[in-house]
Amino acid sequence: MTGRFIAVVGASGVGKDSVMAALAAANPQISLARRVITRPSSAGGEDFEGIGETDFIARGGAGEFALSWSAHGLHYGIPDAVEAALLAGRDVLANLSRGVLPQAQARFEACEVLHLTAARNILAERLVVRGRESIEEITQRLDRSARPLPRGMRVHQIDNSGALDLTVKAAMAALYPIKA
Repeated sequence: MTGRFIAVVGASGVGKDSVMAALAAANPQISLARRVITRPSSAGGEDFEGIGETDFIARGGAGEFALSWSAHGLHYGIPDAVEAALLAGRDVLANLSRGVLPQAQARFEACEVLHLTAARNILAERLVVRGRESIEEITQRLDRSARPLPRGMRVHQIDNSGALDLTVKAAMAALYPIKA
């Protein structure tokens, strides 16, 4: 039995990393993909492996990434180690850019999307508090997040405008429905 590759997508500030961590804590069959990103590990935020661009390109050329993409001036990779977790029957959650979803669907036989949403004003407030971008950059980021997802994918859309525990409960019900 193989697990599912579950791409977690949503606008910046929607809480992807918090929801992913809570889902993994709620279900021991869930693994989290630790992204490799060309930014310093000290940049904060999610748990990721920070490397330089030269190393990223070399590792990509050596086939060390199951998926890779560029966004916002950085390179992102999902290590090919996710394959072992999937083969062991574990579901793997990975924080992805919506632009790489077709690549994920082509790469993984069982690929689904957990699309997290939140009201625009809540996203803007969260991004302002995070303090990484100007108001103009936040507006541009939120405008980009309104783009539609690719067709033909199994998508579970969950609103994360409220309490994290409610979001986790809704996501667990969507990903692991009780079969009658």
